[in-house]
Amino acid sequence: MMLAAAVLLPVSARAQAQNGLSNLFGGIFSGSNPAPSQPAPGPGGALPWTGEDGASGHPLMTAAAIREAASNFNNCVAGMWPDAARRNITQENFQRFTAGLSPDLRIMDLMDSQPEFTKSIWDYLDILVNDNRLAKGREVLAKYKAQFDATEKATGVDRYIIASIWGIESNYSTQMGDRSVLQSTATLACIGRRQAYFKDEFLSALEILNRGDLRPEQMRGSWAGAFGPTQFMPTAFKRFAVDGDGDGRRDVVDNPTDLIASTANNLKKDGWQAGQTWGYEVVVPQGFNYMLADRAKAMTMAQWEKLGLKRPANQPFPHPAEKAYLLAPAGAQGPGFLMLQNYRVIMKYNPAEAYALAIGHFADRLRGGQPFVQPWPRQERELSRTERLELQQLLVQRGFYKGTPDGQFGGQTREALRNFQASIGVPADGFASSDVLDRLRGR
Repeated sequence: MMLAAAVLLPVSARAQAQNGLSNLFGGIFSGSNPAPSQPAPGPGGALPWTGEDGASGHPLMTAAAIREAASNFNNCVAGMWPDAARRNITQENFQRFTAGLSPDLRIMDLMDSQPEFTKSIWDYLDILVNDNRLAKGREVLAKYKAQFDATEKATGVDRYIIASIWGIESNYSTQMGDRSVLQSTATLACIGRRQAYFKDEFLSALEILNRGDLRPEQMRGSWAGAFGPTQFMPTAFKRFAVDGDGDGRRDVVDNPTDLIASTANNLKKDGWQAGQTWGYEVVVPQGFNYMLADRAKAMTMAQWEKLGLKRPANQPFPHPAEKAYLLAPAGAQGPGFLMLQNYRVIMKYNPAEAYALAIGHFADRLRGGQPFVQPWPRQERELSRTERLELQQLLVQRGFYKGTPDGQFGGQTREALRNFQASIGVPADGFASSDVLDRLRGR
C-alpha cells in the first residue's frame, strides 16, 4: 500500500482508498488547501470541473478527451444495456435508474488530484483516534451490543475492529459523502482513465437497485462510489453484504444489523483470524538493521525477540510462534510495529498502511487499551510533492530507483531509499526526511 513519510492513497485498489477518509476530512490527510483560483461553487454548492488537463498525464484525462467523452455520455450509458441485461437487470429498471443521469465532471479533478503537501502519520493518527470519536464508539458498541454479540459469535471477527472501521470511515454514519453513487460510477465508466473498472462498479450499483436491497437515495457516497457507514464499493457489496436480520434486504446504509454483519463478513472472507490481534507496538534497539523492516520478511515473534525487539514495559508476546513483519513508518526515530495476519486483512479493506494502523489502534483504544508509548518524531516536517519528486529523481540518478518518479511513495521508493541510506552508512529505515533529501543533494 504505500506510506513512507506521506499518506497517499491510490484509487486503484478497490477505490476504498478514496472513500470515507476523503469524505470525512476533505484534503486534511493530503494537507491540501483550496487554491485561491478555485472556481466558484455551482448550483447546490458543488464545485464545477476546472476544465484543465488531469495531473496524471493520461491521454484520457486531457481536457479535450474529457469533453469529447462527456458529449457522448448518454450514448455510453445507453450502450451498457446489453451488459445490464446479462446481469438480469430488467429493462424497466435500467431505464428508470439511468433516466436523467448526467456526468459529474468535477470527479475528473478529484481523480487526478496530486496535493502538494501531505500529513505525517502522527498527525493522521491524532486526527482519527481522538477522544470524541472514542466516546461515540463506546456508545455505538453499547447501543448495538446484541448485534455485535451475534456477529462476533457467527464470524469470529472482533467487534472493536468493526466499530473502528465504522467510526473512521464515516464518523459513525454522520459523514458518508453526498454524491450519487450511480452518477459517480456512470461518470467514471464513460469518462477518464479507469472506465473498465468503473463500468463494473456502475453495473453492480444497478444490480443492487434492481434487487431492491437499497433505494437510489440511500446510495450516496464518495466520488469513487463508496457508500454507507463503512464505505462499500458496489462490487464489494455484491461479494460481502449479508441480510443480517432476515428481512429480505441487505441494507448496509440504514440497518445496523446488516451493516455490522456485512462488514464482518468482508473481513472474515478476506482472511480474518478469530481471537488474534492485528499487531504490537515494539521498541526497536539502537543499531538495528532496518533492511529487515519489509513486508516480505516475516519472522516469528521469538525470532524478532532474539534480534532485540521488545514490547514496551517488556510485556510478553502471547504467541511466540506467530509470524509478523516489522513496520517502521517514521523510521528509526519513531515506534516500530510487528504486524500480524489481521493487519494484512485490514490492508485489504483499505490498502494504506496509515489507515490500517489507525484502525487497529482505534480498536485497541475502544477495548480499553492505552495510547502508543513511544514518541513520534514530531520535529520532522513532511516533504512537499515537489521535494518528493526530487527525491525520487535523485534516487534514479544514483541508480537506486527503477520506477517513474511521481511524487508518491510506496514500497519501491522505500526500498530504494533504504539502499541509498545503507550505502552512506546511516540507519537504512526508508524514512524520507528533509535530512536524507539533503544527503541525496550532496549537501
